[in-house]
Amino acid sequence: MQSSPVSAGGADPVSDPDLAARNRLVILLLLVSAFTVILNETIMGVALPRLMKDLNVTANAAQWLTTAFLLTMAVVIPITGFLLQRLHTRTVFTMAMGLFSTGTLICALSPGLAMLIFGRVVQACGTAIMMPLLMTTVMTLVPPESRGKTMGNISIVISVAPAIGPTISGIILNVLDWRWMFWLVLPIGLGALALGYARLQNVTEPRKAPLDLISVPLSALAFGGLVYGLSTLGEGHGSGGAVPVWAPLAVGFVALALFIARQIRLAPQGRALLDLRTFRVRVFSVAVVMMAFCMMSLFGMIILLPIYMQNVLGMEPLEAGLLLLPGGLAMGLMAPWVGRTFDRIGARKLVIPGSVLVCLGLGSMSLLGTGSAIWQVLACHLLLSIGLALLFTPLFTSSLGSLPKDLYSYGSAVIGTVQQVAGAAGIALFVSIMSIRIGTEMGAGAELVDATAAGVRAGFLTGGLISLLMIGASFFVRRPPAIPPTMPGGH
Repeated sequence: MQSSPVSAGGADPVSDPDLAARNRLVILLLLVSAFTVILNETIMGVALPRLMKDLNVTANAAQWLTTAFLLTMAVVIPITGFLLQRLHTRTVFTMAMGLFSTGTLICALSPGLAMLIFGRVVQACGTAIMMPLLMTTVMTLVPPESRGKTMGNISIVISVAPAIGPTISGIILNVLDWRWMFWLVLPIGLGALALGYARLQNVTEPRKAPLDLISVPLSALAFGGLVYGLSTLGEGHGSGGAVPVWAPLAVGFVALALFIARQIRLAPQGRALLDLRTFRVRVFSVAVVMMAFCMMSLFGMIILLPIYMQNVLGMEPLEAGLLLLPGGLAMGLMAPWVGRTFDRIGARKLVIPGSVLVCLGLGSMSLLGTGSAIWQVLACHLLLSIGLALLFTPLFTSSLGSLPKDLYSYGSAVIGTVQQVAGAAGIALFVSIMSIRIGTEMGAGAELVDATAAGVRAGFLTGGLISLLMIGASFFVRRPPAIPPTMPGGH
């Protein structure tokens, strides 16, 4: 299939009905596919207690079903900047959905934890490619004055799909074996793959882009070391294990410094794996930092809240999943409205109240205990969900909209990398804080239920304190400025 790139000098989608219809089909197909793959980031949340029992593993081991997924995405996403520059849209889509479907099949057939984690890693490789593909394509096809509305739809994918993952898994676990979480998703993935292969048209023009083979392992060591180091904080309740806690963190920080230095040196030559010149744009930098805080809060909550509801309040997986549904629906219903509002009034009037609500939501969760009522849990979750809904669309639109067109693919890759590293770090940090506090409480003679409640409160309190930084950053978010077509020194 020949490519049909869209450029500034090409046909106007508004005046060309065929082109407009093609663009809508491309974006719709990518949105549906992205929703399917992103859903799997958090579908394991409610299932962790069941898996811990069925597979006879600890919470720290089971958390790697989600952490390994996010970590793999963080390692693979930087490479997508290269893929999107080098390959046709349909080729990249087929690669993404093919990997996702293969990983889903592996998970469905898994006899134990090791193979299940491997399947999640393969799934994550496909998911990692899909999100930058979606965002880069939207930035290419949608004019600036309409991006808020379209990014509102993307926010449904990025925020609502993870939020309702626990609900869907809770419903499945109530009547079926945990493997059905993958058997039921597999036909959807295969259907999207077939439809995309048959109907998806190319919307960008590939060009020769080098792949720096030194940057790839550096990025893996950097992000892998940092997340693994955070995860091991909870092993042995902070006492350490075979590998000292500081070792992977040190490797991660050193590799990250080398990775950043190499990207800065290679960027003027057009050879960077992840073009960090995007951070020269202040609007982009502030929005990316805030997105990191958002993802830490979202994924930390998605892991801790089901543990609290099931292990402290004694709720069934279905009950826990259904209790999280109103928050997910609120995010989905608000996303289009937030997008339209952003197009009218800009970012600051949305992100400042959103940041405050996220902080209040996490702070209120730190007050939950063994005797808390279900309505209190629901109110806390709704508060946090509404806050996140006010944040995602303005941050995505402001960050990518502030970049010149030649950096869209790299900006999407940077955002995706930061999101997944922050999400994995949020999970690792929240679970580690919870594990350390549980160990301390049980060492002092507390019962397991009381100790777990105290551990969950400590995790949410940590999130609340971190979100205070997000409130400060929200005052520096701006509407994207008028930008040049290319970055100075670009290629």
